[in-house]
Amino acid sequence: MIKIICVGKVKEAFLRDAINEYVKRLSKYTKVEIIEVMDVSLDNEELVLEKEKNSILKYINEKDYLIALDINGKEMTSLEFSSKIDKTLINYPNICFIIGGSYGISKEIKDKCFLLSFSRLTFPHQLFRVILLEQIYRSFKIINNEAYHK
Repeated sequence: MIKIICVGKVKEAFLRDAINEYVKRLSKYTKVEIIEVMDVSLDNEELVLEKEKNSILKYINEKDYLIALDINGKEMTSLEFSSKIDKTLINYPNICFIIGGSYGISKEIKDKCFLLSFSRLTFPHQLFRVILLEQIYRSFKIINNEAYHK
C-alpha cells in the first residue's frame, strides 16, 4: 500500500480531480491512502514543526517504510524511483510518503526517513501531491513493463 501523509488540504478542484485520477489509475496496482493533517498557522517555525510532527506521527506505524520529501534529499531518475518502490514493497507492506508544510518536516521525523528530493525547486504543496502521484503511477507502469514511460 502507498500512504501519503500531507500537511494541509487541497483547495482547488482541478488539483483534487488530478489527484483522484491518479489514485484511480494506481488502484490497478496498489491501494493508495491520502491522509491530510491540519497545517498550523503560526509565526513560530519551531512550534509549527512540533505541532505538525505530532499530527503526522499519529498515522505512522513501525511497518511503514518512510520517505520524506525534502529539498536536500536524494534525487533520482524515474527508473531509479521505480526500482526503489519495487524493492521496498518486497520488504515492507506500506510505503509512506510524507509531504510537510511550509516549514518542511521536523528533524525528528526526517531522522526516521529516507529523504527524497524531486528537485531543488520549491513546489506548491498542493500541486506536489499531483506530481508525486504521477511519479508513483509512472513507477508502477515501469515495474510492470507497461507503455507509459518515455
